[in-house]
Amino acid sequence: MQSGKVDEFANPAFWEDKPESWHEVMPGVRRRILTHSPAGMMVLYRIEPQRVFALHSHPHAQFGVFLEGGGEFRVGEAVWKMKKGDSYYIPPGISHELRTNEKEQSVIIDFFTPERQDYHSEAAPPDA
Repeated sequence: MQSGKVDEFANPAFWEDKPESWHEVMPGVRRRILTHSPAGMMVLYRIEPQRVFALHSHPHAQFGVFLEGGGEFRVGEAVWKMKKGDSYYIPPGISHELRTNEKEQSVIIDFFTPERQDYHSEAAPPDA
């Protein structure tokens, strides 16, 4: 603590799952910021079948796991066929695009480091 300012992330934190924590970021793509601190951010995605999370890159390292579903993940020059249980790491600055499969919803957890400031407006403060 410096200058009387309280660091809300200096202690362990807990977030409850609430309907208002979910945000539709594009048609058929919903996400919830699960946890966050300056060190990183964990994000849960629910993506409907046959959706495209368009080609993009960012200055964050990205780690993820498919809890359900799958699809085609283009990462740099590689194309990965993803399925339930598969996990990945994408270094900062590498372009990537996800096309979900045709029949089932994909549920994915991503962890970004450092924390994504561009997602901060969706992030709830800790509940405890």
